[in-house]
Formats: sequence, structure tokens, C-alpha cells
Amino acid sequence: MRKRGEPEVFRITGARQGLADDVRGRQRRYVISMSVRTLSVIAAAVLWNVERHVAIVALALGVLLPYIAVVIANAGRESAPSLPSAYLPAPVRPALGAAEDGAESGAERP
Repeated sequence: MRKRGEPEVFRITGARQGLADDVRGRQRRYVISMSVRTLSVIAAAVLWNVERHVAIVALALGVLLPYIAVVIANAGRESAPSLPSAYLPAPVRPALGAAEDGAESGAERP
């Protein structure tokens, strides 16, 4: 338990990622996904008369990737339950009176 006047001590490992960093990361993942989609649609158009099976797979990827990218980008901030608590309790210090009592009782014994 914390005594009056002692500041609370927090662990930095328990802190969540900043909101701006979280948004920036989600935007980056979305842009990468949309870039892959664009490349797959272009590959489907180029390969349509050359390799039809590869073009169909690329076209399917181009159709499905926007949905997946939006779901990933809109995923909210998750709290990580595996991280330790953000509050670090103050260390418990032994009372001085208990240490002195033990020393005196040890001196009285023969």
C-alpha cells in the first residue's frame, strides 16, 4: 500500500502504443494492401492472354483484398492482457523496531 506523499511508480512496459503511432501503422498497412491490390489487377490484365490461370488468381486477389484491407485497417486498439500491470507497488521495507527486537532478544540468550 502506498504511503502519503510517495509518488506512484509506473512501468513503461505496461504503457499502450500512442494513438498517433497506432493510426499511422494502420494507414501504412492499408496503403501496402492497396498497392498489392493494384499490382495484382495490373498483373491480371497483362497476363490474361498469356497465362489465364495466374491472371484469374491475381484478379481474385484484387477483388478480395479491399475487404481484407478495410477490416484490418479498422481494427481497433487492442489491449494486450499479457503485459504486466502498469502500476509497480512500492517495495516493502522492514520496520526498524522488528530488527532491533530480534537483535536484543538474541543478545539476551546465552
